[in-house]
Amino acid sequence: MSAMPWHDEHWQRLQARRERGAMPHALLLTGPAALGKRAFMLRLVRGLLCPQARDGDACGECRSCLLFAAGTHPDYVSLSYGLRKDGVQRSEIVVDQVRELSARLSMASQFGGWQIASIDPADAMNAAAANALLKTLEEPSAQTMLLLVADAPWRLPQTIRSRCQRIEFQLPPREEALAWLQAQGVKDAVAALDAANGNPGLARQWSEEGALARRQEVRKDLAALAGGRGETMEVVRRWLDNEPEQRLWFAAQAAADEARAKAGAVAGPCASGLDSEDLDNWYMAANRTRESLRGPLRGDLLLLELLARWR
Repeated sequence: MSAMPWHDEHWQRLQARRERGAMPHALLLTGPAALGKRAFMLRLVRGLLCPQARDGDACGECRSCLLFAAGTHPDYVSLSYGLRKDGVQRSEIVVDQVRELSARLSMASQFGGWQIASIDPADAMNAAAANALLKTLEEPSAQTMLLLVADAPWRLPQTIRSRCQRIEFQLPPREEALAWLQAQGVKDAVAALDAANGNPGLARQWSEEGALARRQEVRKDLAALAGGRGETMEVVRRWLDNEPEQRLWFAAQAAADEARAKAGAVAGPCASGLDSEDLDNWYMAANRTRESLRGPLRGDLLLLELLARWR
């Protein structure tokens, strides 16, 4: 059984295909961040490369496993953000990287087994890189596997997605998520799971990082602004200095909770004077602002515009 129980069904299906000799040549692993897609992918790779695997899991002791652990297995290559000529990390995966990977996959396996490559995050490929990958997907060599990991698969071209078998990790039922969090030693499991919108992996991560206190700070800031007690620019500076995207996630949550409270005719967590329609619009604006922070626009101006609409 996996350390993350929501992996088990996917794992068993893949192992059944392996037993039948019907493994796909390309897999696309998708789903919300922090649900263990990458851990699942590495477990699969280790098991495929290990000649002594049991139920799909590597033995951890053979030469293949030791080489993989050392990062020097000749039949596995991983592709991610590369470096530019000036040594700065790229923000996308480029065509030359994909061409090199495709050339590697066309070679025979040195251990006489699987030849495996992973692209993570696959949704970071630019258009030229994605086009270059198509030929490899359309004409796979025998005993080759390509593993694509993507938090945002919609950014991949349909031509790529349609040529991969998709494994989609979904949020587990709340009871299962809480049980897992408690087994991981997360003391504030309920609050952490609520903060993470039901994502147990994210809940554990945020609990360890102190994000729950940050969530309360965001609600206090919004309540102060709504009551005319807060200084907007001071809030903007604090949010930008410390996990601004996460704070905007929590701000959108607060707006949604405020709207639910108004619908139930009870006091909301932030005492906002916005009506239900305005809260809905502000919720969507907060999420758009979170996405925009990753772009070239000035973060202080984006936040100032958003918070100026809160009252």
